[in-house]
Amino acid sequence: MTETTPGWLTTDELELARARMPILYVEAVPVRVDDSGEVTSVGLLLRIGPDGTVSRTLVSGRVLHHERVRDALLRHLEKDLGPVALPRVPASLQPFTVAEYFPTQGITPYHDPRQHAVSLAYVVPVTGDCRPRQDALDLVWFSPQEALSPAVQSEMPGGHGVLLKQALAHVGCVI
Repeated sequence: MTETTPGWLTTDELELARARMPILYVEAVPVRVDDSGEVTSVGLLLRIGPDGTVSRTLVSGRVLHHERVRDALLRHLEKDLGPVALPRVPASLQPFTVAEYFPTQGITPYHDPRQHAVSLAYVVPVTGDCRPRQDALDLVWFSPQEALSPAVQSEMPGGHGVLLKQALAHVGCVI
């Protein structure tokens, strides 16, 4: 079946692009905040990888051709958390970090065997009802301390644990 939505690449075109240039991604750390704006919980998705391994991960996805970063962030939040998650995308689209994923391990803490990718990372408060969709099995809310525990961190491959630590440090949670 041919994909007719503008901006999407076929599987072969995507593999070719991944082999030749960095791909732009957005990543979001969904959080719940109290009335004073302090982070009370962090949402982590539970997924099964192509190799059958179960892992915890963040909201993540490609930015399409001719798509604004804000729109890509909202699209991936809705895709992963459901249509009534009610994310509050930051007014400033300055990410808390830029994560560079390489197919070769050890260059940065971030690793993606498929490609060289550059990811703009955001902390996004959500206020609605989150129900994972697409390929996520579940969404589990952890306290910041639980999310930083060695047990949870060990379930986050490819550097997502490092990214989560950076996100929580950015919002003032003690590491």
